Amino acid sequence: MNEKIGVFKDTLAQIKAEVAKVIIGQDDVVDKALIVILTGSHALIEGVPGIAKTLLVRTLAQVLGCEFGRIQFTPDLMPADITGTNVFNIKTNEFNLVQGPVFTAFLLADEINRAPAKTQSALLQAMQERKVTIDRTTYDLSSHFTVFATQNPIEFEGTYPLPEAQKDRFMLKITMGTPTVEEELELAKRMVGDNAPERVLASHAVKPVLTADMLSAFQETLKLILIREELVRYLVEIVRKTREHQGILIGAGPRATQALILGALCSAAIQGRDFVIPDDIKAMASPVLEHRLILRPEYEIEGLNIKEVIHEILQDVPVPR
Repeated sequence: MNEKIGVFKDTLAQIKAEVAKVIIGQDDVVDKALIVILTGSHALIEGVPGIAKTLLVRTLAQVLGCEFGRIQFTPDLMPADITGTNVFNIKTNEFNLVQGPVFTAFLLADEINRAPAKTQSALLQAMQERKVTIDRTTYDLSSHFTVFATQNPIEFEGTYPLPEAQKDRFMLKITMGTPTVEEELELAKRMVGDNAPERVLASHAVKPVLTADMLSAFQETLKLILIREELVRYLVEIVRKTREHQGILIGAGPRATQALILGALCSAAIQGRDFVIPDDIKAMASPVLEHRLILRPEYEIEGLNIKEVIHEILQDVPVPR
């Protein structure tokens, strides 16, 4: 094992140990959230209310030494409420910028589909360029600017579907499921003591493992991961198959290919390897592709779902030996 990869794996273990002080279970979710952060990407988090979506992002921000900001999306939210605006100062006779919540490192866009497309679009430049333009002046955002946008999968009244262009900017769709019996029992026990997750986070019992500057160097480790050319072809073929499958109306674009290769590299590093194997690609295929594909209506009526289609594609594409 490469020495730097070993340090990378050990540091990730420390990070996950600190996160586990607050978040019970959800190991796969934490891994995917770390993949998003380490690749400088964005994530769409889906889960029922009370599943700790906000708490997860707050905890990761504290452990990684980064700023945290939150926006509650509502139908009356305006783009300026996200980006900020220039306000005239009578005393100085000039306009001063009042920064919006987008000026942070980790931004939780809570219930993003509660706001109309005009408001959602305020995040597009920030997500793509890590810049924001206010009154024709462009400002730089944090180099670690990461959007974690949440959606409630069971409540659609008063919501606005995310435009395809915006969904494509999210590297992964992370699904947070309900806890197991043992995990929920552990949560219940903590709530009647002094170890309730919110209290643990507020008490600063969760220690920062990295700083924002250290995170930048940490991300560079991914450049040491090797991927064979035949695996790159395998990965590309998977994405291209989504455009040919008879059940898919809209397939994945080239940005999905980029996301899948970054995800596979980071998945290998998290496992402590300095090379990618086919299982890394398979593990990342569903979270990378799921939110980018649109099924044909007639197939949806028959009960086919996106995950089943992705599974079919993975079965059809030959794995390189």
